[in-house]
Amino acid sequence: MATPLARSRVHTWLPPVTHAEVAGRSGIEALRLILSGDLPAAPISGTLGFQLTEVAEGRAVFEGEPGEHLLNPMGTVHGGFLATLLDSALGSAVLTVLAPGRTYTTVQLGVHLVRPVLPDTATLRCEATAVHVGRSTATAQGRVVDAADGRLYAHGTATCAVLTLPAGS
Repeated sequence: MATPLARSRVHTWLPPVTHAEVAGRSGIEALRLILSGDLPAAPISGTLGFQLTEVAEGRAVFEGEPGEHLLNPMGTVHGGFLATLLDSALGSAVLTVLAPGRTYTTVQLGVHLVRPVLPDTATLRCEATAVHVGRSTATAQGRVVDAADGRLYAHGTATCAVLTLPAGS
């Protein structure tokens, strides 16, 4: 049996945003700067091939491109791609309502995969909304759908710890 030809995938990224770069800005302001290209996207976006496409108060949307590079041993796109897409959108939906000097970290992520994603699946769209944002915790819910026809691939929820950034960070 002949050895198959290796494929490669190259991606680049800019240095990630620091807390100092967003100091004094609300979460939605920081995300809008990413959307406009005035701040770099998170490096994970380039690694997995997805990007922030929309933000509004309490809402964030990411879109991602499935592909062969994301396959698991069964020949379907790894569930971790969908989980990461959801985690990014869910956390960003929470971030859109946080005041300057506040941030979040995911402490629980629940993902329900309802349909397999194949390497030739069209662009996926992950729409997330904040459900509750309090002083110390927040929750959000989201759906991953086919960007063209709205067919559901996954849905999930997140619980986030809401944090105050240390002074001077």
